[in-house]
Amino acid sequence: MSKRTAQQARALFEVAERASETERIATELEWFAGVLRLPDAARTLLNPVVPPDKKGDIVRALSASASLSPVVGQLLVILADHDRLGDIEEMAPVFRQKLREQQNIVSADITTAVALPSSTVQAIGRRLGELSGKQVEVGAHVDPSIIGGVVARIGSTVYDGSVTGQLSRMRQKLVENV
Repeated sequence: MSKRTAQQARALFEVAERASETERIATELEWFAGVLRLPDAARTLLNPVVPPDKKGDIVRALSASASLSPVVGQLLVILADHDRLGDIEEMAPVFRQKLREQQNIVSADITTAVALPSSTVQAIGRRLGELSGKQVEVGAHVDPSIIGGVVARIGSTVYDGSVTGQLSRMRQKLVENV
């Protein structure tokens, strides 16, 4: 992602906060990024041969028909005028991440050797929330190579309670003591 796009997303987030529309704007950015993935829309809105004023007319019509917020509507027109509508695809996830940070929400991935019932996954998520002090959204994956237990990852923090991890730590201690 470019530095410019990250700055745009941060500036947009500040504007959205002042307007008390962060969730709405995040959803609208994601919607428009989805529109840009449609072949017909991409052929027109991302094509450098199509004049920016034509793109501006299209995004104005889209904004009106989708009842987009004035903030997003104006942003799209500005980006269309500068032939930068493709920036939305990078801005949308950055904006959503800023919103999640504001809401104190983090994502966690847990890996187990076998599939867990959703109630167990939710219980692990609650415990990870207690450890991190944040609201945790959990994604679960299965990897039989960990033999048993759980490996949980929140950002760069890893909680390794797997059998494989325990065996590795035991091996390391034995090597250190020899």
